[in-house]
Amino acid sequence: MKRIFLLIIVICASISAKAQFGVGGGGSSIVGKISGTVIDSLTKKPVDYATISLFKSGAKTPINGVLTDDKGNFQINNVKAGQYKITISFIGYPTKTFDPVETTASKPDNHMGTLVIAPSAKALKEVAIVGQAALIENKIDKLVYNAEKDLTAAGGNATDVLQKVPLVSVDINGNVSLRGDQNVRVLINGKPSGATSANLADVLKTIPADQIKTIEVVTSPSAKYDAEGSGGIINIITKQKNFSGLSGSISGGVGTRQNNGNANINYNKNRFSLSVNAGGNLTWPQTSITTFNQGIKTPAIPASGSNPAIDASDISNTSNTSSRIKRHGALGSVTAGYEFNGFNSINSTLRLNDGGFDIDGGGTFNRTDNINNTSLDYVGKTISHNKFTGFDWNLDYTHKFKKEGHEVTLSGQWSHSIINTDFNSLYTAINPSQKGANDGKNNEYTLQGDYTLPVSKLLKIEAGGKTIQRRINSAYDIFSTNSVGGDVLRDSLNSNLYNYNQNVYAAYSVLTFTLPKSYSLLVGGRFEETRIKGDPQNPYVSAATAANQGLQPFKANYETYIPSLTIQKVSGSNTYKLSYSKRIQRPSLQVLNPFINRTSILNQTVGNPNLSPEKSQTIEFNYNTFIKSSVLNFSVYYKHTSNIIEGIASPLTEIIGTDTIKGTRTVYTNIGKNNSFGASFFGSVNPIKPLTLRASINAYTYNPDPAGIYKNAQSQTGTYIQYTAFASGQYQFSHGIIAEVFGFTNSPRKTIQGENPAFGIYAFGIKKQFADKKASIGFNTVQPFARDKAFNQKLSSPGFTQSSSTAFPFRSFGITFSYSFGKTTFAPQQKKKGVNNDDLIQGGDQNGAGGAGGGAARQ
Repeated sequence: MKRIFLLIIVICASISAKAQFGVGGGGSSIVGKISGTVIDSLTKKPVDYATISLFKSGAKTPINGVLTDDKGNFQINNVKAGQYKITISFIGYPTKTFDPVETTASKPDNHMGTLVIAPSAKALKEVAIVGQAALIENKIDKLVYNAEKDLTAAGGNATDVLQKVPLVSVDINGNVSLRGDQNVRVLINGKPSGATSANLADVLKTIPADQIKTIEVVTSPSAKYDAEGSGGIINIITKQKNFSGLSGSISGGVGTRQNNGNANINYNKNRFSLSVNAGGNLTWPQTSITTFNQGIKTPAIPASGSNPAIDASDISNTSNTSSRIKRHGALGSVTAGYEFNGFNSINSTLRLNDGGFDIDGGGTFNRTDNINNTSLDYVGKTISHNKFTGFDWNLDYTHKFKKEGHEVTLSGQWSHSIINTDFNSLYTAINPSQKGANDGKNNEYTLQGDYTLPVSKLLKIEAGGKTIQRRINSAYDIFSTNSVGGDVLRDSLNSNLYNYNQNVYAAYSVLTFTLPKSYSLLVGGRFEETRIKGDPQNPYVSAATAANQGLQPFKANYETYIPSLTIQKVSGSNTYKLSYSKRIQRPSLQVLNPFINRTSILNQTVGNPNLSPEKSQTIEFNYNTFIKSSVLNFSVYYKHTSNIIEGIASPLTEIIGTDTIKGTRTVYTNIGKNNSFGASFFGSVNPIKPLTLRASINAYTYNPDPAGIYKNAQSQTGTYIQYTAFASGQYQFSHGIIAEVFGFTNSPRKTIQGENPAFGIYAFGIKKQFADKKASIGFNTVQPFARDKAFNQKLSSPGFTQSSSTAFPFRSFGITFSYSFGKTTFAPQQKKKGVNNDDLIQGGDQNGAGGAGGGAARQ
């Protein structure tokens, strides 16, 4: 309780006594806005991406500025009463000035109407170049990818878009990595989702690409971000625009692999805004084929709690299986906001999600005793139904003071998700047939306060406090039978209940200094305390048996201090940045759960409640330059990670009924440390005016140093270079026709025992725009010249070797469409600070909220 009081004191101390509702720091003045529409004098068409700069009349230095949208509209908010100068700048157009532009206390809003600018002789051919250069933006604390310009991802989902974002990679299971690190937190509109905390890969597949506006990548988060997420932060911004009037759009796609649709309606009148968005997708059934080989060598060491080996024999396990999978997903949101006046506003969002996938698989299995020369063939079949639902509801209140940029924000969020997995595995010999149900619930409650004070032109102070309260519950019921069609009996050894609580308390402060000679400095510190409590239970066995299984309640408490530092120098079109950041990655339920998951009897997994969080420290130097309409970005970095969490497989021999099982069991463990050096590059260039070429590559070293007994499990030694690479080309034809081709590849991802599969695809797309860009129709194809892709995995260690190869269908063809309607005046949406949880390290394929097993394997 005293920690809650401490947090409240921190938040209250950061809030000025001037934060009185509706009075704006004791003054009665109100800010207004200046807006207008910019059009070309010859074509009479809107000019998008033009720079609008705001000056005090007679001044030479701008005090604010915006870009026009695709309809030529702009709006500058928070303008105090006075006389101003407005300038319009655009490549190929002479700068046009409007002076004076006046706002008064009685009339704070000035709508300038239609503003006409005259192009030079070359201007008309240069408009398209500027629009394309904005695909990738480099800001002081993040990289921004403007996904709405992505043609080949249209008709796809968020996973398809993320595959094209610089520094980001996505594997075959949908697991996201940032510069090779899977410990990355994915946010939606700057806020976490309880669903993504539990099963990120599946939730991303339910978000239509047509919903996504931009994706922000933060590789070196400052102290104002949560310490969690050693790899960094990925923030998905959806197309929630703030309009004056009524507008909306519909979009979607129909293809051979998946179908999706999305619709949104936006309404804004006076100070009230409302946005409703709904979308979903449905995949056609897809069949993958897997071959599996496993060799168990002698002597096989029994796992903890299992029976001793009854003999010393070499065993070979092989299988040839197929899995037919189909997915569905839906995501909807309602956002409402109201500005009471120029100083107080409230905003709330309710986001609903629903999705799932069904698997129907089976095949042939063989177990060979190479010493006794015996062999057994049998058939297996697995059917599973996986479903997840939930919601995120957040409420933000912002108070702005009289001084520009001086504000306080209070935010709260409740995330709720339910994950259900039902499976039925039947075998004709060996292995008892199993039937299981895994029901998990996840509730996450967050309270956050943020305060910003621009002390002067040279110093800005940010401070805040936060608490996250997580409550996760899992019920895992397993039933078995020794023969097909036999009596179904509860498997008391593997059925279990699990309750898991995690409380995080944090406070931070960040100082931003604007220094002479175009230098700027961000320095900050954050303190976090984490309290964890786990309560594993097995109500179907005696207390003594449960104790032998290691099922004891556990607690873990740790404190972390996180400093951050960024130095930036701007020199013309060149930006130099040096940053240091420290991050931690707390282990989540999937890797803490001490129950043994025997869903795959030959490849069992178990969590470890004694895990410590991963800690990483990164030093990065970044250089960014603009050359006309081209952008180039280079970075080099060093990263030290301690307490690395990896799954360590070891040979297993145990007796279940009358059958002797020889396979492997994987335990999540803090294996040691890793020192990694890396470099990345991305660029966007225009060799000729209609053509834009883009490329990105990130390469880094993996050289783990296992500690103690884990050196014995290491089969991968030395330094490995891993990489992700992406390239695309886009050509703008006349008459609104745009074509694009892209491809990416990820190298195999190493572990101390082997490697996970490499991944790469290529795609083509073409789109025709008409009705003044309000409508479009397009065609895209992924992997058109090969139906399947092969994904190979290898593991080895003293006592066993294991390999698998999966052929997964990727070839697809699809038609996409979009249409926008409504006559509106554009107003850029104010960024809400809101709740921002950077979450937890996930186990394996991140399957399930609280699953002691999670049912059938992900496809």
